[in-house]
Amino acid sequence: MKLSVILNLLNEKRHIRDLLDSLIVQEGPVEIVVVDAGSWDGTVEVINAYMRNHENIRLFHYPGTRGESTNYGISMATGEAIATIGGDCIANPFWIRELRKSLQSYDVVAGKTINIGYHAFEDLDRVELYHRGVDISYPSASMAWKRQVMNDIGGFDPWFITAEDIDLNLRAVEKGYKFGVNLDAIVYHRTKGSFKGFFKQAFWNGWGRKQLTMKHGNLWSSYKPTRLIETSKSLWALSRLGVAVLGYLMCKLLEKAPSGADSPLLKNGRGGRKRWGLLFPGR
Repeated sequence: MKLSVILNLLNEKRHIRDLLDSLIVQEGPVEIVVVDAGSWDGTVEVINAYMRNHENIRLFHYPGTRGESTNYGISMATGEAIATIGGDCIANPFWIRELRKSLQSYDVVAGKTINIGYHAFEDLDRVELYHRGVDISYPSASMAWKRQVMNDIGGFDPWFITAEDIDLNLRAVEKGYKFGVNLDAIVYHRTKGSFKGFFKQAFWNGWGRKQLTMKHGNLWSSYKPTRLIETSKSLWALSRLGVAVLGYLMCKLLEKAPSGADSPLLKNGRGGRKRWGLLFPGR
């Protein structure tokens, strides 16, 4: 099974070499589809240098929200399955092999994401969200979907700032696709390198969780109260929760609910609405 790895990048010059080095050694057949969302820090130049030696790397330019840029990459991909990984991540050498193995039995596969970086941020767990008994909150930093899943559910919803991966997984579960987890499909994810980046991420994650409720209705019953308490014991966890609540409330006040049904893959308007450009540049 040929896999297409979609990289949606914006100003990842510091990390892109490590990411590409970890992908070019993966078990084939695999193609690397890079979508640059408008980088100005030299990311594109680094990618071009890699392309001269690796024919399976393809570069496209498509600014927009995360969903828009990633959907464009999916439309350009030729693989039988789609995998995604973050621009600040490093893939384990057996990442693709493990995803491919699980895709023989499942339609959607989530891998394991290990945080690396500042130790206080490394220990922070995500807050799981369940839908029909399935944990749909696995991040798209280590995930794969069969092509038919993406075609059927329409790809990522470009309305979302964050949580677009949770929304996509929720829709896949509702369609009845089989969801699996492979803890041997490992990706190492760099935590934010500054307090500003940490709190900015928490704010937009809270915004994204509110977007989920605006689109799908009240989801609070899908959280496990004990996990909410367990993930909020440390000072950093409490700080993250507080900023996320602020983002949640700001979204409730300022965001407009989506209208109509999910947009089909790539039939979305290019260059989605900009929100608070100083906090979220380029998106």
